[in-house]
Amino acid sequence: MSLSPDEVKSIAFLARLSIQEENIEQYSQDLSNIFGLVEQMNAANVDQIEPMAHPQDAMQRLRDDVVTEENQREKLMSNAPLTEAGLFLVPKVLD
Repeated sequence: MSLSPDEVKSIAFLARLSIQEENIEQYSQDLSNIFGLVEQMNAANVDQIEPMAHPQDAMQRLRDDVVTEENQREKLMSNAPLTEAGLFLVPKVLD
């Protein structure tokens, strides 16, 4: 598929892009080349290829989900000026 300069102007208008008149022909060729590449990729037979989540098929090394710090809630709450039922009380900001 190739794009004409008029189609490039129309696309630029719809995309709210300003293109200088002397560059329209180059944009037309470049976009036509991109569409040609997409057509080639669409023509490839990929029926026997299984989709993959990552091209390297790598697995992340994850650490065990283990608690490594003791509960310091009471110590931290003791520093707050106002608390209630284990929550920090803050001044009202909006009416």
